[in-house]
Amino acid sequence: MSVRSEKTIVDIAEELGLSVSTVSRALNDHPNISAKTKEKVRKMARKLGYRPNAMAAGLRNNKSRTIGLIIPRISMFFPAAITTVVQNKLQEYGYHLIICQSNDSLEQEQQLVNTLYSARVDGLAVSATLSTTDFSHFDIFKQHNIPVVFFDRTPKDYQAKVIKGDDFVGGLTATEHLIEQGCRDIVHISGPLTCNLYVERLAGYKSALQQHKVPFKKQRVFFHELTRENALATAGKIFAQQPYPDGIFATNDTTAITLLQYCREHGIRVPEDVKIVGYSNDPRTEIVTPSITSVDQFPATMGERVVSALMDLIQTRHPAGYRHPQEIVPTQLVVRDSSAGSPKKKK
Repeated sequence: MSVRSEKTIVDIAEELGLSVSTVSRALNDHPNISAKTKEKVRKMARKLGYRPNAMAAGLRNNKSRTIGLIIPRISMFFPAAITTVVQNKLQEYGYHLIICQSNDSLEQEQQLVNTLYSARVDGLAVSATLSTTDFSHFDIFKQHNIPVVFFDRTPKDYQAKVIKGDDFVGGLTATEHLIEQGCRDIVHISGPLTCNLYVERLAGYKSALQQHKVPFKKQRVFFHELTRENALATAGKIFAQQPYPDGIFATNDTTAITLLQYCREHGIRVPEDVKIVGYSNDPRTEIVTPSITSVDQFPATMGERVVSALMDLIQTRHPAGYRHPQEIVPTQLVVRDSSAGSPKKKK
């Protein structure tokens, strides 16, 4: 069996009787090469099945024109929306994107960091796992002055560029809205407090209660990974006995949608008996019945800022120890039917 070998510019040069340097310039659209020669070279390249070796080119000029992206799960609305924006914006700058998902596994995240470093990416954008508290596995990028931008799920003290949503204000606004609708017994469903998102959303929830003199009830706060299965288990606890809460602030929309379905199946009326607010403004919140009030995180804005920060860092190499300014993307409450209704008389 014959072994298929990759064709190179040397093969093209031999077929056409041209020098290797002329073929190389023609393939790279050099202005000193005539249009006729360029077309002849490209035609032969297609005939031979020639494929440019981007890695070799990257080794020569120390640029791969590639960015690495690590996100928790591609199936989640918010990181998926950001990924689309990042890829499209990078293409405008002439960069390609390698998309990796950690599956919320710290071990997998660590492996992906090493893989992308070995792939010689020019920069890295990361939304960390729920359990990432030690970010030292990213040191290899810092040590070689390769830009790293953290977004959404970000480190607290690690020296790097950070772009995140205004989660404190998001939590505050969501809870305040429920209070303004007359709710006085508000459940908060949070993700693990190892993640910055949920620390800040919980702080916003507590602040709203305090400002409006609504008692904080520890038994009304639940912490777990925000999956459908966990949401169903929590719903069973919330509605196990009366009195039921009159408001629920869930810190992701999968949980909010699951709670809505649970209430419908158990004869609990939304918003008459309990009002629900979610987080992320997943498109599903607009099409379920009743539609769900949610906090918009503006993924398009965040994705654009991630790319802008990467391009800036690639073009401007900062010295070791440089403190990158943190960027905060505003949030906005989108009010829908799940929290509608006339405010109840406050006691």
